[in-house]
Amino acid sequence: MVTSLLVVLAIGAVAWIGASIGLSFLFGVLLPYLAVVIFIGGVIWRMVYWSKSPVPFCIPTTGGQQQSLDWIKEATLDNPSTTWGVVKRMFLEVFLFRSLFRNTSADVRAEGPRIVYYSSKWLWFFALLFHYCFLLVFIRHFRFFTEPVPVVFTWLETIDGILQIGAPRLFLTGVLLLAALCFLLARRLCNERLRYLSLMNDYFPLYLLLGLVGSGMCLRYFSKTDIASVKVFIMGLVHFSPVVPQGISPMFFVHLAFLSALLICFPFSKLMHMGGIFFSPTRNMANNSRMVRHINPWNPPKKYTTYAEYEDNFRDAMAEAGLPLEKEPTAKPSAAE
Repeated sequence: MVTSLLVVLAIGAVAWIGASIGLSFLFGVLLPYLAVVIFIGGVIWRMVYWSKSPVPFCIPTTGGQQQSLDWIKEATLDNPSTTWGVVKRMFLEVFLFRSLFRNTSADVRAEGPRIVYYSSKWLWFFALLFHYCFLLVFIRHFRFFTEPVPVVFTWLETIDGILQIGAPRLFLTGVLLLAALCFLLARRLCNERLRYLSLMNDYFPLYLLLGLVGSGMCLRYFSKTDIASVKVFIMGLVHFSPVVPQGISPMFFVHLAFLSALLICFPFSKLMHMGGIFFSPTRNMANNSRMVRHINPWNPPKKYTTYAEYEDNFRDAMAEAGLPLEKEPTAKPSAAE
């Protein structure tokens, strides 16, 4: 936990110092380009690796009645037996986190002792809030990559800042995103069992996202920078003609360093569940094992001996042992014959 926090703080401090002493090209051009290359290459590598991994068993997650007899109602979303059913379940999983919504938590109470199950809807709510706010913030940032700015981005900014709080306007998605991240981190820190199971690769993405969101909010509301220069700089990166204009705050390069670090670690961390869910056999397989035979791709070709061939090879010995035979052995000629 502490190590992850120190690493994130070190990334921000190095980027701030580097931008302050004239290393803006390193942290503003070379690092982002390297991060994008690693991100794209890492994602492709993980996708290819997952797609080539054989699935030895039919192991879809089941949460309801399987298709069986006509008069027994099937749970088509929790236990789909068709491709269309899998598509519907995947849609609800990707866009609404349905399995997380149905999740329950278990706790062992001292009296008894006994196990108590209770709802964990708060986790579902803040996870959904984080993902959708992050998506809206990501889309809203596309105004830096386009010229002229499409009107849809202008509408999105208007809706996001509809409360008209402060100058510049307070964006709701930024505040809600920060609140959701704080909840997810507090849950991991305050839950004793979860804290015991957590490793550095659990804390590091959270601290990195907090640094990314926090530095972005500092840029907007506190450490002001020249937005026009920032857009010129980003458009230069997009068109592979990078320039670093004057007037950009070092906090911008801290923000960019956090983003670059996030892109670099993304394919090799648990954040890759964004793409991994589509390759998970527990989600993308139909539970039709009663209708379709699932062939294990790990099984090498084998030569099988049928019972008829086995009996042909050992018929005489089986007859002497008194074992039942489908075909009686032919009588051997006697010595006189």
